[in-house]
Amino acid sequence: MDACCRLLSPLEEALQDYVLTDGKLHADDTPVPVLLPGNKKTKTGRLWTYVRDDRNAGSTLAPAVWFAYSPDRKGIHPQTHLAGSVVYCRRMHTPGSTSCTGMAG
Repeated sequence: MDACCRLLSPLEEALQDYVLTDGKLHADDTPVPVLLPGNKKTKTGRLWTYVRDDRNAGSTLAPAVWFAYSPDRKGIHPQTHLAGSVVYCRRMHTPGSTSCTGMAG
């Protein structure tokens, strides 16, 4: 598994760069059950989804999705994911979810 991760790492980094360099970004966080080694109970982690798709505005750039995992829902995680990116982030989740407003740039 480690060898596979090492081989795919450059592809994952390129995908992240591509998704986060567009001017507009749709973001969502989804709870996922996580089973930690040696533990019989699951814990709730988060799968952060970042979507680049501006075809409705006439863009010819390919749409893409980048996923990032975090062990909790703290705002520091999307801030870290978006660090150094200049994007407009739109939330795609239910009211009350973590907002991306003001986190990029």
